[in-house]
Amino acid sequence: MREHVSPARTPDRLKERPTWLLNRAAGRASALLASGFAERGDGLRGYHYRLLASLEQWGPVAQADLGRDAGIDRSDVTTALVELEARELVTRTVDPTHRRRKIVSITSSGSTSLRRLDAVLDDIQREVLAPLSAAQRKQFVSMMARLADQ
Repeated sequence: MREHVSPARTPDRLKERPTWLLNRAAGRASALLASGFAERGDGLRGYHYRLLASLEQWGPVAQADLGRDAGIDRSDVTTALVELEARELVTRTVDPTHRRRKIVSITSSGSTSLRRLDAVLDDIQREVLAPLSAAQRKQFVSMMARLADQ
């Protein structure tokens, strides 16, 4: 049986600092994402989702560009793409104009998996924002987008 662990106490001088609150909220969201993908992601993770979403939206692209677009380190992209390729969710082909470059494309199975992961992610978003009303959710997302784009 797991013993209940109470949350760490927060010093008063931190309780209302935006950086502290953003970090706590990000930690909670990250934990929910990891848990949601682990339970219902068929072995795929958030970074797989980012790669598939990028390919679905922008089409075939050089592997290095895909990593930059998705915000994933080059060495991690290779590992993730090997995993996706083994599941036949993406294909990698040699670029005929630059033999050392690989072009990555999403497959129809990859698009199907992406839609399934969209549903998982939608559920997680609802859970993250559950304490807020619909109007507050819209306002929160708008404010976070402004902060993220700085």
